[in-house]
This record gives sequence, C-alpha cells and structure tokens, in this order.
Amino acid sequence: MENKFDKTKLILPGAILIAAVLISGSIFYVNGGLPNKNSQAQINQGAGGADDSVPVDVAEDNDSFLGEKNAEVVIIEFSDFQCPFCRSFWRDTLPLIKKEYIDTGKVKLVYRDFPLSFHPAAHPAAQAAECAKDQDKFWEMHDKIFSEQEKMGSGTIQFTVNDIKKWAGQIGLNTGDFDQCLDSESKKGEVEKDTADGSNAGVNGTPAFFINGRKLVGAQPFAVFKAAIEEEISSVK
Repeated sequence: MENKFDKTKLILPGAILIAAVLISGSIFYVNGGLPNKNSQAQINQGAGGADDSVPVDVAEDNDSFLGEKNAEVVIIEFSDFQCPFCRSFWRDTLPLIKKEYIDTGKVKLVYRDFPLSFHPAAHPAAQAAECAKDQDKFWEMHDKIFSEQEKMGSGTIQFTVNDIKKWAGQIGLNTGDFDQCLDSESKKGEVEKDTADGSNAGVNGTPAFFINGRKLVGAQPFAVFKAAIEEEISSVK
C-alpha cells in the first residue's frame, strides 16, 4: 500500500520533469530547433496551428543570393549572424545544398536578415555584411562572420563591432569605406526591412527558410532539404 510519504516522493520529481519539458520547449521555440547528438535540429512546429505546407509569398527583395538568377527552386533564408543554429546550417548543410543543387543551377539561395533582439552582435553583423556587399564581398563577409565564431567554440558567441572591422580587413575590404558605412548605420534600414518582411511571412525564430514559398524551420539535416527541394523540382516538371 502507498503511504503519503511515497506519493510526495513521486510528485516532486514529476513536477520537476514537467517544468523541464516546458522550459526546453520554450527554448526550442525561440531558437528554431535544438540540436540532437548529431548536431541536427528537429522541426519547430511554431505556434497558432499555421499550415507550413501552404506556400507563402515572400519577396527576394534585392538581397544577395547564390546560384542561377532564374533557378526553378528558390530558397529564401532568414538568418541571424549570432545564432548558433544558423551557424550549424552554414557549417553542416549549406555546403551539401551548394554542391548538389546550387552549383548545378537547380537552386537559388537568397539570404535575408532576421537579427534576434537577444543577440546584441547580430544587427551590426547584418549591417556589416550589407556594407561588404557594396564592395562585392557579401558572401566573403557572411562566411567570415560564421567561421570566426566557429573558431571560438560552440553555442552563442559574443563578438564586437571592432571584431567585425578586423574581419573586414582580413577579407580584403577597403576598411576606410567599410568602417564609414558601418559606423553611419546606413544599412540599418535594409536590415530592418528584411526583418519586417520575415515577420510578415510568419518567421519567429532562426534560421527559417521558404522553399518556393513553403516554410521550413530550423537547422535541418541535408536529407530534409533534399526531400523538399526534390518535391519542388518534381512539381515544376
């Protein structure tokens, strides 16, 4: 027979377990997916019961892209330069998408900014990439920002505007022009427009992708992107 003492011992661990699940769920929602032991993320289902299978009209704007201009499949990525999950996508998945689909002319990848409010370096880093674009080195700066963080460890890495300026010089930018662009915040409006467009499309965490308008959230493994891309390729044949 159970006594009251035994029930109390059961209730307390149960309450702790429920609290842990709720907390982990909130973290998962904000960040767009938590990595498993293979550094892969699960799908963030989001809130409100939205049907991510329904295409969303998301503008490419005039943002930087990889691939053929008129590729049949367009992936629009909303990303945060200080987000560890965005860095995981850059490190693990983007190279495979690039090799199989972007370099073969099947996919166009458009990068749009979505700096999260709790990442203090994300907004200046986004502006920095736009400043580098003025010197035709957007993707060099994009890769540099992620690669330098990768050297520093895992998780969210803290870096400063001075770090960004140093990296700009290391990729061969005219540092005088770059520093003036960054210090003036002349690209702030461009970054904020990307963020507003993302919010209007239902983005609430990073990274978030629209594959021919179909939403895919989180640093998914290549197999998930491959399935979605192949479905789009088949649908346009």
